[in-house]
Amino acid sequence: MQQIRIFKSIESEVGELEREINGWLQESGVKVINVFGNIAPQTILSDTAASSGRAFSPSDIFMVVLYETR
Repeated sequence: MQQIRIFKSIESEVGELEREINGWLQESGVKVINVFGNIAPQTILSDTAASSGRAFSPSDIFMVVLYETR
C-alpha cells in the first residue's frame, strides 16, 4: 500500500530537514517511490527588519515522500 509522509521546515534550516528525512528513511526501512517538494516564495520584510541586513523572511520548504511499507 502506498502512503505519504510530509516534512516541513524553513530554508535556513535545510540541513536539519535533510537529517530528519534521512533519519526517518533509515529508521523506517520503507521503499521510496517518489520524493517531491516545494519552496514558498519569500516575503519581503518590513523596513525595520530589512535594516538588520536581510530583506526577505526565510521561505517555507515542503517535502513529501511517497513510499510503500515492506
